[in-house]
Order: sequence, then C-alpha cells, then structure tokens
Amino acid sequence: MTKRLGEPPVRRTVVSGSAFEERIGYARAVVDGDRVHVSGTTGFDYASMTISGDVVEQAEQCLRNIGAALAEAGCTFADVVRVRYLLPAREDFEPCWPVLRRAFERVRPAATMMVCGLADERMRIEIEVDARRGTVVAGPGSALRFEPVDGDAMVEEWRHVHNVIVPPAAMTLDEARARAGRNRLVNAYLGDVLVGCSTVRPPEGEERVATVIARVLPAYRRRGIGTALYEEGLAHARVLDAGAVETVVLAANADGLRFAGARGFVEKERYVLDGECDEWVDLRLAGTAG
Repeated sequence: MTKRLGEPPVRRTVVSGSAFEERIGYARAVVDGDRVHVSGTTGFDYASMTISGDVVEQAEQCLRNIGAALAEAGCTFADVVRVRYLLPAREDFEPCWPVLRRAFERVRPAATMMVCGLADERMRIEIEVDARRGTVVAGPGSALRFEPVDGDAMVEEWRHVHNVIVPPAAMTLDEARARAGRNRLVNAYLGDVLVGCSTVRPPEGEERVATVIARVLPAYRRRGIGTALYEEGLAHARVLDAGAVETVVLAANADGLRFAGARGFVEKERYVLDGECDEWVDLRLAGTAG
C-alpha cells in the first residue's frame, strides 16, 4: 500500500514472551514507519526465563533475542544504525568483543558503551539497537546477496520460501530437489538471513519462453529486494537467450500481481488446475515475443 502525504507512519509492536515485558509494560521492539527500535535486551532465554552466569554467553543470547525481534520487524543486523551496550562491570566488555564483531562488523553501526547498574544482579550485559528498514540495493558491498541453490540445506531454504508464498503448491523436499534439477534456483539473503528465492525455468518451445519467478517473504517486502531478485533472474534468462519471458502468480497474491504489473508483465490467462480450487495467473513481459 502506498503511503499518502500527511499520513502518520505505520506503528506496530513486537513482543518476545519475556516476563519483563508483561510485568513492566513495554515491547521488545517498536516498528515506527521504516524505523525499528529494539528495547534494551539482556541474556535471558525468554522461553525458559533462565540466564547464564557467563557474560559472553549472555552477549550471545542478547544477540539471538535481538535478531529474533529484528526478523519479526522485517529487518536484520545489516539494518542496524545504532547500538548501545550497558554493563555493570567495564572489564566484562572486552571479552564480548568477538561476539559483537561477528554481528556488526559488516554494517558498522554507531555505538556507545555505558557502565551502569542493571535491573537484576544476574544481568551482566544489556544491548539496545535502532535499525532502519530502508531500500536494499544489490551490488558490491551490499548486505543483499544471491546464492544459487546447492545442496539439501539450501534446497530446504528455497522450499521454505516457496511454501510460505504459495501454500496451495507446497512442495516436499523431494519435489524441491527435482525442481532444482530442472531449473535454476536462487536464494536471497540479507546478511545471513534468508529473505527470498527465485526460479528461472529454461527457455522452451519455438518462442523460447523462459519463466522468471521472484518471491520475497512478507516481512521483507517493499524494500527493493524483489526487484533486485527479479532483475537477477531476468538477466540469467537473457543469458539463456530467451525469446520471451513469463511469470506465474497465485491470483490471491495481490502483492505479487502488483509487482508483476509494475514491471511490465501483462496478464495472459487465468486457470484452475484439475482437482484444485486455487486460481493462477500467467503473465508475459510486454515487448517480448508472443
């Protein structure tokens, strides 16, 4: 949905199940338009409300908790612009540096470390981050990367995205393996987080029609990821000397139909497969053969 001038930014909250959130009355994160504010987060495992006595293990759990909140907000550590570290003992900070560097070395957010008391004497580190869900551009230095599917682990990731986007056509792992043998499958990652996938079916028939399908998980849409993923697939179809390019979208997927229309695809036909009730839409890229 396009935001109109003068409309307030969309605001929503992310909760983690932490008992502290319920008792005190706050959210793990607040999404305010394209800004994501993650509350000060400690090393509790919120499922069990237990905490390690080791500061490095606490830092690792802090980052797992923050990563989960960022993912629900539709972003990743690659989107973090500021981080604040709060520790009761300054000597505990340096042992955590390798853990923190793994999370933030690529993005290099602004950072502040403060020595202060925390709410519970078991807490040895608390981390707070701010992130921005901006447009993602592919290319050198970008956190967005595309990886051709290779091996069962990546096939399973591709299958996960496919099944989330098109549940009526949900595949088993064996079916996804077979698809990988026929087509070029690609997974899209933002940092180390899986955000989408694509399929390129090789050109077929007299017109040499290739099919290009880009899929982005709902939380990561409207950030330019789908466009970059589609353009990567389209470029591969051209390398294969496609004479025409088509795509197929589940009719109920309004976002997918809008995306295809905005990129010049024109509806070719609608149909329901035998024995099914879901409607599909075939579209062809305007200006190609056919």
